[in-house]
Amino acid sequence: MSSQVRGGTRWKRFALVMVPSIAATAAVGVGLAQGALAASFSVSGQDFKVSADKLDGDNLIQYGGIAEGHDLKGNAAHHPVTISGFSHAEITNMCQSLVTPTPLGNITLQLRTGHKGTPAVADNIYLDVAELDTDAEFKNLDIGVAVGDSSHKTKPQAGTVASPYAFSQRADKAILTNVKQKAWATTAGTFKLPNLKLRLLGGDQPCYQDVKD
Repeated sequence: MSSQVRGGTRWKRFALVMVPSIAATAAVGVGLAQGALAASFSVSGQDFKVSADKLDGDNLIQYGGIAEGHDLKGNAAHHPVTISGFSHAEITNMCQSLVTPTPLGNITLQLRTGHKGTPAVADNIYLDVAELDTDAEFKNLDIGVAVGDSSHKTKPQAGTVASPYAFSQRADKAILTNVKQKAWATTAGTFKLPNLKLRLLGGDQPCYQDVKD
């Protein structure tokens, strides 16, 4: 694949596509040494699942980072992630779930929104993603851009870039369908959630089940 692709580009599997080595131990060590953090806060000891029928995002910026926090026992934990930022995103039929062990057994916290004809809408949203499976289409895609390049409308998340010369990719638009992702954090300037439903469910009832490749 060339370093620059114009027009529409489709990728069936879009899991950590721009930094294939980010999950390697060496990459984690380099990221920590550079102080690259995926969020401006310490992440919890649990990742969460998100599914959606469609995410229509404007002005994508994407680069690698490390989410720092602790596991549920209090031990320090470092998670390699892909940071995806959008200036504006509309999300159709979104589900977010978190399964938590309790003395009564596992409990699932499940949130649903954008499922009655009106999508959820976010501005200045950043997703710190560990896994992503989706059908993806990009418009005006640039691969290999310095993350600190100032010509793009969406800037890197504050406090997450140690070197402005690090690798990133960007696109004027990213359309993701059949989205299934695991993430450690999400931040947004504003996030409107129409027809929000929040439920506590007994047992393991995530938004989707893991499927082996």
